[in-house]
Amino acid sequence: MASEHGQSPTDYIVHHMTHNSVGQGFWTWHVDTLVMSAVTAAFVALLLWLGARRATTGVPTGLLGFVEFMYEFVDGKVGEIYHGNRSFLTALGFTLFTWIIAMNTMDLLPLDLPSFIAAASGHEHAVWRVLPTADLNGTIAMAIVVLFLVIGYAIRAKGVGGYLHEWIAAPFGGHPVLWIPNLVLNAVELLAKPVSLGMRLFGNMFAGELLFMLIALLGMVAGEHLSGLLGIGPAAAFFAQVLFGAGWAIFHILIVLLQAYIFMVLPIVYISMAEQHH
Repeated sequence: MASEHGQSPTDYIVHHMTHNSVGQGFWTWHVDTLVMSAVTAAFVALLLWLGARRATTGVPTGLLGFVEFMYEFVDGKVGEIYHGNRSFLTALGFTLFTWIIAMNTMDLLPLDLPSFIAAASGHEHAVWRVLPTADLNGTIAMAIVVLFLVIGYAIRAKGVGGYLHEWIAAPFGGHPVLWIPNLVLNAVELLAKPVSLGMRLFGNMFAGELLFMLIALLGMVAGEHLSGLLGIGPAAAFFAQVLFGAGWAIFHILIVLLQAYIFMVLPIVYISMAEQHH
């Protein structure tokens, strides 16, 4: 906590925005992003596996009913956008939707919880960011995978020759004078998709994380005053932080779900557009 280590509010924010990383420069690896992404992916996979094990011939209930409801929701949205064989795209959308919800939900954990765990384990000044989608490296990495899928589906639908010809022939026509403008516009259009996809998720979740940090500071100050007045110990600051953050968390849940939905829908839209012939 800030007061315990003589930190100013700025130091407190900087501490919580610092990644646990290894390496230097371009080869820096954010360990917390990688670990939290893997942990949430494993959790979602386990949850879905447990739901699938309970499959019966009757009306699904409980966990199975919830999993089937989410799958049918995603499949319906994919079917509205993509009119070919959508089995893979439904699986892709379902994976993105559930995994991003799980990652975004990490933002609802008390901000200082990792610090308390680190202090209890003897690493008092350790840093650990629990929200993978507030790391641009993570969101852009997912968007790059989507980019390769878009290119792959376009080549499958048009062939290598047709896809390359479209780069120089659309949107202005195939005259040699127009090849360069066509190439530039197609490159901008192609690269804008993963950049906007990754930046949108990162920007919204980063803003939410930063707001939770500011709320945590407010709760910390209130908790420390209560601790001094009532003599109830420094843990009051942590509980005040949880209490203050809970109010915003109720509204933040909508952002968690909305951003997962957008990241699930847009790749399907991009792939559907990539298969269209100009």
